[in-house]
Amino acid sequence: MRRRLTHIAHMTLLAAALAVAAPALAQVRAPDGAPDPTASSVNEDLLFRQAPKIGGRISIPNQTAANLIQPQGREWRSFHESWMPWIGALAVLGMLGALGVFYFTRGRIRLEHSEESGRKILRFNAFERFAHWMTATCFIVLALTGLNYIFGKRLLMPLIGPDAFAALAQWGKYAHVYLAWPFMLGVLFMLVLWIKDNIPGKIDWIWLKQGGGFLGDAHPSAARFNAGQKMVFWMVVGFGLLMSATGLMMLFPFAATDINGMQVMQVVHSLIGVVFIAGILAHIYIGTLGMEGAYDAMGSGEVDLAWARAHHDLWVEKEQAKTASGPQLGRGQVPAE
Repeated sequence: MRRRLTHIAHMTLLAAALAVAAPALAQVRAPDGAPDPTASSVNEDLLFRQAPKIGGRISIPNQTAANLIQPQGREWRSFHESWMPWIGALAVLGMLGALGVFYFTRGRIRLEHSEESGRKILRFNAFERFAHWMTATCFIVLALTGLNYIFGKRLLMPLIGPDAFAALAQWGKYAHVYLAWPFMLGVLFMLVLWIKDNIPGKIDWIWLKQGGGFLGDAHPSAARFNAGQKMVFWMVVGFGLLMSATGLMMLFPFAATDINGMQVMQVVHSLIGVVFIAGILAHIYIGTLGMEGAYDAMGSGEVDLAWARAHHDLWVEKEQAKTASGPQLGRGQVPAE
């Protein structure tokens, strides 16, 4: 009985103590004076509004490494994760769809035979073909690795798994960085080699008005490069130089701009890249499936004289005027009687 009374007394004293201490506990404040201790917890949005970045202290010379969070980077991440895949898909898939429709409606442009068929004329020499294929090969790898940056984790990683995708993406990054240099060199080669033949003129406007032979059976006159090829040339040179400039800025980050400038470089590089790929897809189509005999120009360097006469008659006349023996004949060919 005594033990029971003692237990009741202890419980009574504890309840009284809690009643006395309750007001004091209610007034417990955080070190910064906030009535509620949780009110002083870190608020990420508030920190972002108070400072452009969240950083720490480091002892190495590269002070940018002290940045823990760079809020401006969220703008690029939002663009890359939301808008960029749609823009890229629209450009690339849209061009493939347009080329498919054109092929099934227009068909392949066939080689026209005449008395000059079978004779060859030199269109591009060995160095010109080397510059073209070096640039083209590098561009294909750069395009694939660049598209992997946009679509890889969405399309490829679910098929091959994260480990294989990580290894592939790492090697793709190496290829993108190192093959950018011969690509830039190739663009400069082509600029020097072909700029004199790609100056727009009145004949190009006439070519465009007549549809370049794609919308009808007639082939309008053209010099060494027609208006369509000139547009491809200036696209390659213009986009190539812009891609080179923005790519160099990313290869050497913060050398000439801050984080906001780096984001602009990323956006410009990616947008030009997908439009560039779409344009080159059209170029590849015309040079292979779309036009019979066109591939020979960059394959062997020699094209059928009848093909050259149909598509580049002004250039053929100029080449024939250079020598008294007429057109440049391919190896193993003899002049027609």
